[in-house]
Amino acid sequence: MQRRAAAIYVAFFLVVGAASFSLITTASAPQLTFENPDHELSQGDTFTVDGQEFTVSGISAEAEEGEVTRSGTVESTNESARYTVEWANDSTVTYAGQDWTVITDNESESFTLTEVVDRAAILQNDSDVENETTTVDGQEYVVERGDGNRTLIAADEYFPAPETREYTVGDELENIEDNTATVASVSSDAATLEYFAPRTNEISVADETNVTVGSTTYFAYFPDNSTMLLTQEFDTYEQYQQGTETQTTMTNGLWGVTILSGLSAFLLLGMAYMPSRY
Repeated sequence: MQRRAAAIYVAFFLVVGAASFSLITTASAPQLTFENPDHELSQGDTFTVDGQEFTVSGISAEAEEGEVTRSGTVESTNESARYTVEWANDSTVTYAGQDWTVITDNESESFTLTEVVDRAAILQNDSDVENETTTVDGQEYVVERGDGNRTLIAADEYFPAPETREYTVGDELENIEDNTATVASVSSDAATLEYFAPRTNEISVADETNVTVGSTTYFAYFPDNSTMLLTQEFDTYEQYQQGTETQTTMTNGLWGVTILSGLSAFLLLGMAYMPSRY
């Protein structure tokens, strides 16, 4: 009788465990789908937001430890973006193939470029003089060699006078990073030049995250390795998350029932076949 009762209970627990396990294996995971996404895009596609054209420049998928991470890049071009270049006071800049020293004048809103004369190069290129200057009584000289005699030439007389150029706010300078720039402002610290040229802006798009394109915020989703969806159906994603959490909770509970039923059946079976003391 004891073994018959145990057999009944064992069968009951096995049925319960099998049923819960069956529910685990047959349950379908919630699917994230959007009925009317604002944009369904592939690499190279263009779309317009707030009157601005954007291009999907790339879609990628990386597999790591069995999980696939998808992402994309969206680009737009501003045809007239503002760029600035700052020339600090008392600094050396390269302009028109020449080095210059920058001196700013805040009061007159102007700055001066003074040519940096490469004295070392000039001396090395002149075989009639020594490669270094010499100082006599605090005065700098160039040493000229000839017929065994050494002649001292004042450095200011030997070297060419540096060229100077003065610019004020509103003046234009050509070939600033291949553009024509305008002097925008001058302070005691620096002169600021500005120019306008095309600028490409990149927006990185991650899977299942919000992304702002122009002034519009979208939810980004990659259903496969070559498609990007941009949608404002935020409620759909919230419902998907809630469904996923609910299924996870139910699956964990069913696993608990399956495991507990199996352990109970095993325990009862073992107890039923224990040798009797009487």
